[in-house]
Amino acid sequence: MAISRIALVGNPNCGKTALFNQLTGSRQKVANYAGVTVERKEGRFTAPSGRVFKLLDLPGAYSLDAASPDEVITRDICLGRVAGEELPELIVCVVDATNLRLHLRFVLEVKRLGRPMVLALNMMDAARKRGIRIDREELQRQLGMEVIETVAIQSGGTKALVEHLDRIETPPPARADEVDADIHGQVRRILAATVTMPRSTSAIDDAMDRWLLHPVLGLMILAVVMFFIFQAVFSWAEPMMDAITAGVTVTGEWIGANLPDGLLRSLIVDGIFAGLGAVLVFLPQILILFLFILVLEESGYLPRAAFLLDRVMFKAGLTGRSFIPLLSSFACAIPGIMATRSIQDPRDRLTTILVAPLMTCSARLPVYTLLIGAFIPSTTVWNVFNLQGIVLFVLYVAGIISALAVAWFIKRMRKDKSEHALLMELPSYRMPSVRNIAIGLWERALIFLRRVTTIILSLTVLLWFLTTFPGPPEGATLPAIDYSVAGRLGYMLEHVFAPIGFNWQICIALIPGLAAREVAVSALGTVYAMSGSEDAIAAQLGTVIATQWSLATALSLLAWYVFAPQCLSTLAVIRRETNSWRTVAVSAGYLFALAYLASFLTYRIARMLT
Repeated sequence: MAISRIALVGNPNCGKTALFNQLTGSRQKVANYAGVTVERKEGRFTAPSGRVFKLLDLPGAYSLDAASPDEVITRDICLGRVAGEELPELIVCVVDATNLRLHLRFVLEVKRLGRPMVLALNMMDAARKRGIRIDREELQRQLGMEVIETVAIQSGGTKALVEHLDRIETPPPARADEVDADIHGQVRRILAATVTMPRSTSAIDDAMDRWLLHPVLGLMILAVVMFFIFQAVFSWAEPMMDAITAGVTVTGEWIGANLPDGLLRSLIVDGIFAGLGAVLVFLPQILILFLFILVLEESGYLPRAAFLLDRVMFKAGLTGRSFIPLLSSFACAIPGIMATRSIQDPRDRLTTILVAPLMTCSARLPVYTLLIGAFIPSTTVWNVFNLQGIVLFVLYVAGIISALAVAWFIKRMRKDKSEHALLMELPSYRMPSVRNIAIGLWERALIFLRRVTTIILSLTVLLWFLTTFPGPPEGATLPAIDYSVAGRLGYMLEHVFAPIGFNWQICIALIPGLAAREVAVSALGTVYAMSGSEDAIAAQLGTVIATQWSLATALSLLAWYVFAPQCLSTLAVIRRETNSWRTVAVSAGYLFALAYLASFLTYRIARMLT
């Protein structure tokens, strides 16, 4: 019987996901395994003979002696223990050819499962450039399995692997050797028989690390990189944002002109186009932010940034291992919290989970850019820097400093103050793969558009309904929204938020923002479209709020969103990862308190100064 189900396994940083992307392209589906928040990636590819293979990209693991949920899933999938998951007919174990000393240990563990297995010797191009010679046939003999050379980041770099998979019908199980208790000694013997190393294999890495890992220069370089990213988010995205704005405006006006006055026209023009258009315009900025994150990840710089920041983060009650989960939280707190599973110490992991929502996620970006664009002039500082980009950078830094301050406070509250050394793998520097980055950006764009057309659209329609009904009584003199359910609720909440400068329109927008932060922008667009004059409806939302809000209110709202309580999805993930409602309550409670306090101080100080 021909094989059809293949599982990819390997250590982190072995190029496994790059190999998966090269084989499957865009023909992949991302979900979660049942009952856990471990990401499940499955794809398909067709061999030259026409055979279709299902490929499962299992989470990276250092050992089958599982120490994290990711490693548990990898082990149990390989053994057929996961309910609803078919047992893979073949395991393709991917290793980094430049770092076999580390990766062969995992290969030997997987081999002991006795499952049909193939070894993909990845990054062979990098190994050859460094002068590393690997006797593939001898390695194949030593391991008792097929060894195939691959270069996952090159077109055609998986051809030999695909041809091999296409040829075999029923793969034999890996050769069962006697169990060697000294697995490290076994690795050394295999390396001695199959690998010839040059005197120096990492001259380029060492030269770059002397600069990038320098305790002073390295931190300065990291700060410059982050500053450049936030400058680019504003500067590069502007032409694309203008094009999206023009397209949404023209389409909305054309539809509005061809529909008779009534509820349907109001729903489409005032609800859907005013709401979704206000959020869709920020897609270019989100993709530019993800572009830089993917490039840094592909190049091998992120683990070095974690190592570089370990001393600073430890003083604040975290470890360098917290850096990558916190950086992931710049995209979304949900994968950031899930990434804390790599932190072995439970206290450090809990601290990282609690401070991850303080990182400025991409859902905050539409709110930030709306307010910055409306109230901060687009001027150049020192003939180089964009003032709006500087303000955005300051907001991101405020989130980072706040996270470190909260972590420091938690560390002081903890009874156990023991130190933990950081031990982590620093992968070789690599040129980022254009293909992998393009796939990553495509996936991010689809996720954002899916949110726009599902969650945000649903909440926008619901908010339009609440701002429309009940209609104004006969002889009413105020705008219709004042008599609606949303209007009355907004006026009630205004008493709570008036001390921090929020009007009733902002109060209404905060409620659907609990489902997704960026919904606050679409909610404001809908509220002002329903309550403003025709001129206000036709104008961009930023222009409307710039004329109706004070600078103190805008700054207060910016301060609120630095600490804003996380969305409901994040709370659900915290509950699942910690199995504690108490942790959820603590997280939401302290963030609300910090947000209100920061907004109160910002509003009062801004009023005094302006």
